[in-house]
Amino acid sequence: MRNKLNKLTWFAGRFDFSIAGKWLFLGVLVGLVSGVGAIALQFGLQAIRELTLIALVGLDLGGPGGESPELGLRLHSFVPYLVVLVPALGGLAAGVLVFWLAPEAEGHGTDAAIDAYHRKLGRIRARVPLIKMVASAITIGTGGSGGREGPIAQIGAGFGSFLASRLGLSARERRMLLAAGIGGGVGAIFRAPLAGAIFAAEVLYSSAEVEAEVLLPAMVSSIVGYAVFASRFGWGHMFTGAGTHGFSNPLELGPYLVLALVVAGGALLYIKAFYGARSLFARVPLPRPFRPMLGGAITGAIGLALILLFGQSRDIGDVLSSGYGIIQHVVDTDGAGLSVLLLLAVAFGKIITTSTSIGSGGSGGVFGPSMVIGATLGAAVGNTFHAIMPGVVQHPMTFAVVGMAGFFAAAAKTPISTVIMVSELTGDYALLVPSMWVCAFAFLVSRDWTIYRSQLPSRGLVLPQTGAATPAALAHLRVGDVFHRERRFVQVRPTMSLQEIMRVSESTRQRVFPVTSEDGVLEGAFRIDQLIHAVQEGKASVARELLDDRVFFVRETDTIERAQLMLRNNSLEELLVVVDGADQRVVGILTMGDILLAYQRVMANPQDADAPIQRRPSDDVSKD
Repeated sequence: MRNKLNKLTWFAGRFDFSIAGKWLFLGVLVGLVSGVGAIALQFGLQAIRELTLIALVGLDLGGPGGESPELGLRLHSFVPYLVVLVPALGGLAAGVLVFWLAPEAEGHGTDAAIDAYHRKLGRIRARVPLIKMVASAITIGTGGSGGREGPIAQIGAGFGSFLASRLGLSARERRMLLAAGIGGGVGAIFRAPLAGAIFAAEVLYSSAEVEAEVLLPAMVSSIVGYAVFASRFGWGHMFTGAGTHGFSNPLELGPYLVLALVVAGGALLYIKAFYGARSLFARVPLPRPFRPMLGGAITGAIGLALILLFGQSRDIGDVLSSGYGIIQHVVDTDGAGLSVLLLLAVAFGKIITTSTSIGSGGSGGVFGPSMVIGATLGAAVGNTFHAIMPGVVQHPMTFAVVGMAGFFAAAAKTPISTVIMVSELTGDYALLVPSMWVCAFAFLVSRDWTIYRSQLPSRGLVLPQTGAATPAALAHLRVGDVFHRERRFVQVRPTMSLQEIMRVSESTRQRVFPVTSEDGVLEGAFRIDQLIHAVQEGKASVARELLDDRVFFVRETDTIERAQLMLRNNSLEELLVVVDGADQRVVGILTMGDILLAYQRVMANPQDADAPIQRRPSDDVSKD
């Protein structure tokens, strides 16, 4: 008996139950909350959409076959002017809610979650998930063009961050739970648990790399989130009827290659339009809460113009709100009855309406619109080739499904999870081969741009920021060797008003602002979050009243090790750089990105450690 007990003890000792139990418990908890958050977001969005766009405005909008109406309201007669008014009022409501309570809930939430993972030690304010959920439901439900992935990613990530902070976990564990929240939310709301988990690990980088350590917590969270969500909304696929045609003709690879080039070009246009619109709205002389109202009005005007042009709201009306109805229509009819002109109008209309809805400060994701754009571009290409070579391309619908995958793979740099995601969304695993083919080519030809600007180029850049010691290869470098001297940065005068500072800050990514005299001598500094808080609370009127008690700066001759310790120990993203000497004249800003680029260069070419650092335009503090 004792011998058997010893064997059992020995066997049990081979397993680390404490670690397994810990991450199982944490993953399940994050998955439960992500699943409940996904239910609340889906119900709220659908209810608002039915109340406003269908019952009030009278738009005949379709939806995915795997989703049913929540309220079952009867379609009202069409009221044209409400197509403009309702999205504008929705934008105003969301704008007021976001900018007064949680400004970081603005825009597409996945990028904010990625930014928190890489640059904020996984910290997200506790109020952000709730504000994001309500603001996104209002924005999308009233006609703003956006998706559900961004809001639910930030909701799940926010709870993961909150849970880790309350439990006193390390920064590394907090970041892991943040990523688990992304996986749990995305896996739940799209009923795609495997894709959700891989997406959480893949979306963090713009190269073909994944963050392996977050995969297992993300898998647990995604499975639980999916189970919770599907218990309420059903276990079927989001889009029905897609699994009827597969890949059986090698000659189709040629047209699919053309599709890869088309969706890659479309993704580039999407990214340029999105950030171009965001830059334009940042310069609009309106208070920030009112800019989403303007964006909503423009979105509605574009939707109304297209509806009047085509004489119907069915299909063309999907440039508004989620827009999934046209995808289901393409799948159901194999593209028949949908002209190439209408498909292209939806694709390019969706690019513009998403840019105006979310780029103006509205709340929503970019994956949902990407599916609509990719599907309509794919169907247009499929219909064209079906007309030219019907013996080769027999089913244009397959191009719509593959187009969804290729477009987002190019835009978001997530080829692996996107292939799986579209397969889980449609239940069509027979199209894995053309999906892989299109995603691979679309990814390769579009490697220089991404819709998620907070992504890092590769995992190799993360080491200096995640709590590890400064690599020995960087020990000889000084701040003056690393910071970007040509980078434009904003300096503030002591008597400058907060409203003027806010206007200036909207055109820059700068996080810390030096307050300097006329000759550039440092008098103090403040952070962007302090500025936003002061404006919201009305506690200050000029820059001098914002000065922090502690000013963090480095001199050009300071070591990178000292700078990195100062950044890490104080949870900072940037440090002011001053000249050597007593006058403390500010000459620039050192960012964590500068250190990461230096690390990348030294690791890649140790013999060229003293060579100038090569930068891209996107490394600048200023926005495009």
